[in-house]
Amino acid sequence: MLYLPSCVIVALVLLYEDSVPGGHLPSFILGLGGGALLATMGALRLGIAMTVARPMIRYYWLRWLTPPLIALAAVVLSLADVPLQARVDASADDLLRLRATSNSSTVLLPEEQWTGFYPVSEVTELEGVTLFTVEGAGLLKKSGLAYSPKVLPTDVFVPGHGNRVYEHIGGEWYSWTEH
Repeated sequence: MLYLPSCVIVALVLLYEDSVPGGHLPSFILGLGGGALLATMGALRLGIAMTVARPMIRYYWLRWLTPPLIALAAVVLSLADVPLQARVDASADDLLRLRATSNSSTVLLPEEQWTGFYPVSEVTELEGVTLFTVEGAGLLKKSGLAYSPKVLPTDVFVPGHGNRVYEHIGGEWYSWTEH
């Protein structure tokens, strides 16, 4: 009875994790552990139903097909970067407004931190690139968003940018991670 809602909750947690630049460690662990547990439970349920109640699978076929479809939808959305792109697009105007009001290196006060849908802790300007440090972003390293009117090289260290590696999100937006 709670299996389908649990599948939806785990899928939403993993989609949230994918909407944070560089990932989000607590939701990654929760989603990975929950997904593994639900996959194991689903395999056990299917195995038991195949041996004891095979006609019930045909009768309740939609109930058996829904969890893999939920997982497939979450994987397809994540691979297409839809959660990250949607969250950045929804926050872009607020982030650009913050960019216009900050100087070359600004640490934000706690009441100013939520900008759009991201908790931004710091704004830094570096060679024409605005770096927004997102609080809690990154699996093990600090991560955030970057706005650059010029094209940045991706998946390599950019000279003059320290240990940051950029990944293109869309338009003039990038995610960055320190290595």
